[in-house]
Amino acid sequence: MYLGSWLSRLSRSLSRPIGKTTQPVWGSLSRSLTLGAQRIPEFSSFVARTNTCGELRSSHLGQEVTLCGWIQYRRQNTFLVLRDCHGLVQIIIPQDESAASVKKILCEAPLESVVKVTGTVISRPPGQKNPKMPTGEIEIRVKTAELLNACKKLPFEIKDFMKKTEALRLQYRYLDLRSFQMQYNLRLRSQIVMRMREYLCNLHGFVDVETPTLFKRTPGGAKEFLVPSREPGKFYSLPQSPQQFKQLLMVGGLDRYFQVARCYRDEGSRPDRQPEFTQIDIEMSFVDQTGIQRLIEGLLQYSWPDDKDPVEIPFPSMTFAEALATYGTDKPDIRFGMKKYVRKQDIAFIRDFATHHFSQEVLPVFLNAKRNWSSPFAKFIMEEERLELSRLMEIQEEDMVLLTAGKHEKACSLLGKLRLQCADLLEMRGVVLRDPALFSFLWVVDFPLFVTKEESPTELESAHHPFTAPNPSDIHLLYTEPEKVRGQHYDLVLNGSEIGGGSIRIHDAQLQRYILATLLKEDVKLLSHLLQALDYGAPPHGGIALGLDRLLCLVTGAPSIRDVIAFPKSYRGHDLMSSAPDSVPPEELKPYHIQVTWPADSEEENAAATPSKNLSS
Repeated sequence: MYLGSWLSRLSRSLSRPIGKTTQPVWGSLSRSLTLGAQRIPEFSSFVARTNTCGELRSSHLGQEVTLCGWIQYRRQNTFLVLRDCHGLVQIIIPQDESAASVKKILCEAPLESVVKVTGTVISRPPGQKNPKMPTGEIEIRVKTAELLNACKKLPFEIKDFMKKTEALRLQYRYLDLRSFQMQYNLRLRSQIVMRMREYLCNLHGFVDVETPTLFKRTPGGAKEFLVPSREPGKFYSLPQSPQQFKQLLMVGGLDRYFQVARCYRDEGSRPDRQPEFTQIDIEMSFVDQTGIQRLIEGLLQYSWPDDKDPVEIPFPSMTFAEALATYGTDKPDIRFGMKKYVRKQDIAFIRDFATHHFSQEVLPVFLNAKRNWSSPFAKFIMEEERLELSRLMEIQEEDMVLLTAGKHEKACSLLGKLRLQCADLLEMRGVVLRDPALFSFLWVVDFPLFVTKEESPTELESAHHPFTAPNPSDIHLLYTEPEKVRGQHYDLVLNGSEIGGGSIRIHDAQLQRYILATLLKEDVKLLSHLLQALDYGAPPHGGIALGLDRLLCLVTGAPSIRDVIAFPKSYRGHDLMSSAPDSVPPEELKPYHIQVTWPADSEEENAAATPSKNLSS
């Protein structure tokens, strides 16, 4: 019963017109992407088959075809459904004795075995046609069959409705990739990237340049992975982004750079973060912030999937200060408003959440029909203050207001989190606030150039990265009140998630040296190559990087970016399929002048399960 419903769902999806789909579709994705002179791709070129399983129709009646695929389903040893990445087709298993060998192959092969069949396309008998299936008017009368590879007992069934743990899916990723949803996600990813390439390179003259993944350790930003070299005590570093390289390409006169860039960060994994990830990396010369924003809006509009509502441009914009004061975060979800209707019994949950997660007290205020405040806090506020607060917040009767006190950013952040918690509570009761079919883009601009270090409040660090140019009107503050300087930094937010960030860069070597050495107290020797390049006629330039994995995660509605990556790492950064990272024999470490220092005896059991190594040269 479950298999039949799954097949019906897949068939309905496959029967929808190309470019008009509302759910993941096999076949239509690949056919909706046209290249060059609008040619239809040849899916059966260079291979042993004549056709794909999803393309045969009544127009093919009488043709002899050869198909290759996986056995999806078999019924009463009479019918077999063959599947490939383009769709499904029904095969008639021959019953006559002259075709006993063909019947034996098709009836005895386990499900998910790979077979090759040759036969004739015939019309289904009256009353047996399936209008919900693209190939539902025809079937294949088999003449020959070949078992290409038998399938052993599977660790889980290849069905989307079967519940599987993420660990099991990652351990057998090559099987998980056969699923309906993963096929859709990865084909959509390929389609979007191809359209992005076409938009950037073919329509706007960008040059696709590959930058190195073996680099050196540089200051600022996220923690980098180290790679040993054969020189004693010296290590490569995997770049967390191609930031310096793309700036050097502008110095080199490339003018417009683009790359589908692999990036690395030695940080803990989260649902929207991986130790290795992909960015759409862009840099331009002679551009300002508005130019970058218009470019990205056009890029997303051009590459947006056909089965989603079109992207409306230009995107709205909001300053960092406005976002923090209004939504309590620099990546606000603007799909829903501020005022929420929650029950009084929810207040205990909300207050506990604030206490446990932020060690912060929250005071609820209820406004009754007489516009009186029902709160223990009310007696501490004068009448004129109460009226002014009501005016500023546009408080209506029967509203509930949450108040907290503390440092501005911390208080705003807490209230922003509570806003999302209230939305969760309401959506659990069936109130639709964050429509998954709605995509709300937002530019957040005018970030501070610097923030104070948490561990050392008297020192500064870059809010974005140390190459971000200050706002021209704030440059004078660099030498007197640098903490007040705004940067030419801009983030792109989609449905409450940051999907991109960039800035106009510092192209003046003297200014860059002052920020690094004097304000950030960084060792400028580590960036001498960049400072020298800026002295040799660097043009004004700026750019942005879009997080491709995070963007695709939101577009597909996947719960994690791991669902839009072919071979992702686990939550802890492990490859469960190949057991990476893995230990290395001591003799293989000798050429790199590395020894492993094992954890203390008290941690030996943990070390045996998950080796933790400290590297020393």
